[in-house]
Amino acid sequence: MTIRRLPREAGTPRRTRLTTAVLAAALTPLALTLSVPAAHAATAAAPYDFNGDGRTDLAIGAPGATVSGQAKAGAVTVVYGSTSGPKSSTRTLLTQNTAGLPGAAEADDAFGSALASADLNTDGYADLLIGTPGEDGSDTNDGTVTIVWGSASGLSGARSLFSFFSTDYDRYGRALAVGDFDGDGDIDIAVGSTGPITLSLVNGPITRTGGSNGGSGSGNDWWLSSDGVTHLSSGDVTGDGRPRVVLHGRAAHNRAATTSLADVRIGNYVDWLQKLPAGFVSAVGDIDGDGHDDIVVGNDREASADPAGALGGKVSVVYGGPEGPDPDRAPLVLTQATAGVPGAAEKDDRFGSGVSLGDANGDGYADLAIGTAGENGSAGAVTVLYGSASGLTTRGATSYTQNTAGVPGTSEKGDRFGERVALTDHTGDRRADLSVSAPGENAGDGAVWSLRSTATGPSASGSTSFGPGTTGISTAGSPGYGTALTP
Repeated sequence: MTIRRLPREAGTPRRTRLTTAVLAAALTPLALTLSVPAAHAATAAAPYDFNGDGRTDLAIGAPGATVSGQAKAGAVTVVYGSTSGPKSSTRTLLTQNTAGLPGAAEADDAFGSALASADLNTDGYADLLIGTPGEDGSDTNDGTVTIVWGSASGLSGARSLFSFFSTDYDRYGRALAVGDFDGDGDIDIAVGSTGPITLSLVNGPITRTGGSNGGSGSGNDWWLSSDGVTHLSSGDVTGDGRPRVVLHGRAAHNRAATTSLADVRIGNYVDWLQKLPAGFVSAVGDIDGDGHDDIVVGNDREASADPAGALGGKVSVVYGGPEGPDPDRAPLVLTQATAGVPGAAEKDDRFGSGVSLGDANGDGYADLAIGTAGENGSAGAVTVLYGSASGLTTRGATSYTQNTAGVPGTSEKGDRFGERVALTDHTGDRRADLSVSAPGENAGDGAVWSLRSTATGPSASGSTSFGPGTTGISTAGSPGYGTALTP
């Protein structure tokens, strides 16, 4: 076990043998692609509500985007919410060449590989965190994370996140999660990486100009694989008001998926990991309304590719309780062979490629969107299942493809519709709308769909779609628009 901690500090960080240089804030306002309507700020904005108008905005990562001739430099588009859903006409385009952002767009930076959001400085506007794991720093692929600040007019101004252990990891920013992990009232940030340090925790508060408040890093002897931490999510599983972190990695001896729940406030939390069903992605939310967030883990691999996989892929639902996973409720395992789940379990369907939890029908219970990016020759599909007081149910389950009436486009092999999914309220009606990405659309250009939710769930009627060209990103190469999506 390796855990290295830095103390809470005022001003310049104390020098240690670890790299603890604080990167200066960049306060020059960003150049917005188009104007965004001003909104009145409210205290503690919800994640991804960058202009404080009560509607979640849609952040879309295209880490393969070419920027100023630099292949795979990466880009992020933020499309702002409205009463009719995300409007591509009101957007902000972000690259490392955007005025006010630290760094510069360089080949293979992969800016936009991971996204997260919280109101870090509690000014009533959510802020956006962007992972750039290919950034060269003290060594090749050192990685970095950029914070872009919310405001009444949208995103404006940026700084780099503190990077305490840069000589001890690579690909910093490949995974991100946020929450008040130590229970002190300030938002902290968890960052995944590879190398000797695989998980870094940056203590809040994090402000536009403030110094470091310390942090910690844990070693890879609990993942062992050189892949390090591959995905992160977080939520209040125990119901005590303090989120736990869901960690994904791969074992060294067989490269099998490994997933665990961690209470990172515990000093030696790597000795107290709670094992979860193994998978590659996860989402956290309260499916049964009991005050304990539940954990959904997606494993889209065949059993031949991963020991915990299944024919066509599977999704596991772990119900939360006061001590973490509820020991009195066995995990619910879902495949396309489960009664009530649309479709059939077929090889390489990739059921569970993306998962997201949100209240799509406004009944107070979190519902589950599941991507099946390999369906029908990787044309892709999405399934929505509904929460209830007794847990997740397959009653009323719905499925969507590009061939569904009302959904723009046509299902084509290789589109990977459902690679990533998101259930968030873009209209302000307290129902989570469904967003779906297909990074393979149009030979790797990628695209995103938005389906507005109703009292019966997401509706294909009036759904919209847009791609990189519509939102200012070059289609040179394969941008992979939608590789990362608002969780």
